[in-house]
Amino acid sequence: MRCKEPMRIIEMLRLWEQGHSQREIARSINCSCSTVAGLQQRCAKAGLTYETARVMTDDEMNKKVYPSCNGGRPVKQEPDWEEMQKRLDRNKRLNLQYLWEEYRKEATNRGFADSLGRSQFYEHYAKWRAATGKDVVMVQTREPGKELFVDWVGDTLKCVIDTETGKMIKAHFFVATLGDSGYPIVIAYPSEKLENWINAHVETFKRLGGLPKVIVPDNCKTAVTKANYYDPQLNKTYYDLSLYYNVAVIPARVRKPRDKGIVEGSIGWLETWLLEWLKGKSFTSFHELNAAIKMRVTELVKRPFQKRAGSRESVFLEIDKPALRPLPREYYEMPVYVERKVPGDYHVEYDGFYYSVPYSYYKQKITIKATFSVIEAYSDRLTRVAIHERRYTGKRHVSEKTHMPPNHRAQYEISGFDGRRYRNWASSIGINTFYVIDTLLKEREIEETAYRSCMGILQFSKKYGNSRLEAACSKARRLGNISYAVICNILKNNQENMPLLFGLNQTATPAHENIRGQIAFI
Repeated sequence: MRCKEPMRIIEMLRLWEQGHSQREIARSINCSCSTVAGLQQRCAKAGLTYETARVMTDDEMNKKVYPSCNGGRPVKQEPDWEEMQKRLDRNKRLNLQYLWEEYRKEATNRGFADSLGRSQFYEHYAKWRAATGKDVVMVQTREPGKELFVDWVGDTLKCVIDTETGKMIKAHFFVATLGDSGYPIVIAYPSEKLENWINAHVETFKRLGGLPKVIVPDNCKTAVTKANYYDPQLNKTYYDLSLYYNVAVIPARVRKPRDKGIVEGSIGWLETWLLEWLKGKSFTSFHELNAAIKMRVTELVKRPFQKRAGSRESVFLEIDKPALRPLPREYYEMPVYVERKVPGDYHVEYDGFYYSVPYSYYKQKITIKATFSVIEAYSDRLTRVAIHERRYTGKRHVSEKTHMPPNHRAQYEISGFDGRRYRNWASSIGINTFYVIDTLLKEREIEETAYRSCMGILQFSKKYGNSRLEAACSKARRLGNISYAVICNILKNNQENMPLLFGLNQTATPAHENIRGQIAFI
């Protein structure tokens, strides 16, 4: 059987050189084992390797692999039973009668003189199933550290509070289980988007402390492109990840749960012991939720197996982890690039959140580079103008003070202060300044009404210096008149170091109905 896609030949060579079996390669590139065996013979005869094949054109590849082939297909009396079985497995509406009629029609069109009749077709199919063991169940023996099974848990859970809106956010759970131990990694995300799928793999490798040889995903959208449902092709970004970490991605067969029975079993186990434990709890961020999940899973993996010695943790440490390959120095991170025009509030939007850039870029186009953890803004692909930690919950606007114009920055500083910050600032200047600020805050029934006066007084340190402000606050204390106006007048007229015009034993002016307030002589 001729493989019409040179990219499949290249992928076959890559996996073959890594030591994968013909069955594993066949599942990965979606063809029969006999096709893989034939390709291996042809490539070996032609002296083709992965490195030489990857730089060839399609025509060069076909001429090298099929030197004597004129494009025709070899005549075969029997159909490709492996391919027919795959079609039956994928589409429950198909039956043998339909496949036989299709086979006879194709044979007639191609001029096959010796095709199978209906009874022969049924008989040969039954013999093929018996010979290949399609009706028996195989005991799965996992090679230590070889296969990592990955999937999304079907159940979701509303357990993360959006601190901005107060609404509950749904958490989706990624699960990975390794080799012989079934050691699980569980990570929660706000969605099942591709970027979360990629990040989950990177974080899983990090937690395992090494790399498996094979990743076995389900046929989900983030692993296999939907457009080729009956002929699965890996998602391009997912394939890039496999090349970066040098692992083979072999999707599980459609409707064959036994191919990934270990992760399916772990999901059922985790739904009982983890998701039930999480129900009724709430978290303010996914970071907090994942910390709780990690703590819970750390406890669960220590529980002994019911039908074998040890626990998931002990078997992982003794058998699976030593078999893992070392990680590369840097972790893979999938970037997403989008262009944005900077609006009047100089905050650019990405995935429902708004991140500040320098106000001088107003009305200009910038490029947003988004990864799972960081948002970066570039005026072009070389000059970065802003960087922020990526948000998934909380306030929708993420602002950096240095990006603001001077008037906005002053307002931002005022709005960001509370009583504790005013007292800390005053304490750094001196005891008299602290006394003035502390007194103003305590005098007001509602503390917030004193914030502007406090900010005004403390701002004098920038204009007059800390020592002059401390001296002015000391004089205001001695006068017994603490207010913004008095301290402003002292500094403005350079009176902070001048002696009082009356002694401390001077008799106070007697109260009188025509006197509206005390007059301070400075």
